[in-house]
Amino acid sequence: MSDRKPVYLTQEGLDELKIELDDLINVKRPLNIQSIKEARSLGDLSENADYDAAKNEQAQLEARIKTIEKMLENAIIIKEVPKDRVGLGSLVAIQYIDDEEDDEYKIVGSQEADPFASKISNESPIAKALLNHKVGDIVTVDSPNGSYDVKITAIN
Repeated sequence: MSDRKPVYLTQEGLDELKIELDDLINVKRPLNIQSIKEARSLGDLSENADYDAAKNEQAQLEARIKTIEKMLENAIIIKEVPKDRVGLGSLVAIQYIDDEEDDEYKIVGSQEADPFASKISNESPIAKALLNHKVGDIVTVDSPNGSYDVKITAIN
């Protein structure tokens, strides 16, 4: 597996990662180190639940720091959002052909995907189907639950 996989981020997503990394390094890591010192001072480490919990937290903190640093290293910022066709960063309004339901999605990189906020990954079946298409196009989405058609009604 390559460590060079691009991580597509909006400027907002990049800023959020930088804030999280700063918090992990400058706030949570020092607090964790203090917890480890305090637990260590209690004596016997073989049966010290506080020490075990602090060491587990340390492992999780360090793993998340490493993950964010890799993401930032490989980040590609979505700058120019096309207006005439669907691309990364596009806000796309669609209509499901079968039931004429409308929906709107923002297409973002997989690290920023949040279905509850209508942000879908560029790697999702619906985004893959929509990419590079224009308003008025009807595209077929091949999903794990079967295929369905959607019409692109707007791109912002």
